[in-house]
Amino acid sequence: MAGTGKAHLRDGDRVLSIEDLVVEFKVGHGNTVKAVSGISFDVLRGETLGIVGESGCGKSTTGRAIMQIPKPTSGSIVFEGRDLTTLSHKDVREARTKVQMIFQDPVSSLNPRRSVRDSVLEPLVIWKRGTAEEQSALVDEILESVGIDPKRAAESRPHQFSGGQCQRISVARALALDPTLIICDEPVSALDVSVQAQVLNLLEDLKEKYGLTLVFIAHDLAVVKNISDRVAVMYLGKLCEVASSDDLYARPAHPYTNVLLDSIPEPDPNADHTVGRIIGEPPSPVAPPAGCRFHPRCPNADDLCAREEPQLRSMGAGHFVACHHPVETPVALSAD
Repeated sequence: MAGTGKAHLRDGDRVLSIEDLVVEFKVGHGNTVKAVSGISFDVLRGETLGIVGESGCGKSTTGRAIMQIPKPTSGSIVFEGRDLTTLSHKDVREARTKVQMIFQDPVSSLNPRRSVRDSVLEPLVIWKRGTAEEQSALVDEILESVGIDPKRAAESRPHQFSGGQCQRISVARALALDPTLIICDEPVSALDVSVQAQVLNLLEDLKEKYGLTLVFIAHDLAVVKNISDRVAVMYLGKLCEVASSDDLYARPAHPYTNVLLDSIPEPDPNADHTVGRIIGEPPSPVAPPAGCRFHPRCPNADDLCAREEPQLRSMGAGHFVACHHPVETPVALSAD
């Protein structure tokens, strides 16, 4: 699976443009974990890009690398015309006011010793945004917009709220500095299904109200489909498929994408649960296989897959796949 290439990058009003992003970590005995290996993608203004893949594929590392936590090993991350990888520490801190992140564990991401209201207020105080009265009014407005009572928030700590409420508070904190881009790192994976729907609907409403651009990271394709305009599928640090949400689910071209879609649970006791299974475990990111990284587990793999890394190529209608043997034959179009 997974290859490199930039055929899927677009022209237009790009809020975020990432090229050849590499993130590696040194581990014991001189080994290196290759968490993200040369991926490229872009996000247009007002768009929601879903990044999906199994645990360990590098999707959360990609989100943190955009925030420069940690600083990537190489590659460029251009946000609103500025390459964040070339900025000074001071300029990166300032840029982060326009790029906010919602973390996977909502409770631990909030300071347990502060009231919820103070946690939302803190960014405004640090960056001296407005007078004390203006800050207070803005915090009340934001808390109400995410469905949290400002009076209760002023006297309560995070542990006094449910997981879903804490995630709403995390969203409110991310909105405080009026960001352009919000990175949502599996924001609903720890929540009950009914609460997931509430948070997803909230993000959709806030996106429209505040004119946000979102990068939504998840391992659940059913969740990603409901909120994303475009979806990028990752496997072992590489991109394997990029397409619009509807097109990806209607005609998945990569064997790995097909496996992910087949793994979505069906509420049918008579359904064939053997469909979509793949052999073996994911290879180690310390020593990824040569060629296509998915080939040791792919039913369509041959010698070419083991030798040569596939490049992202067009399947037509803005649909791109990195596979030597895609499920569908590429469609020749005049322009993509």
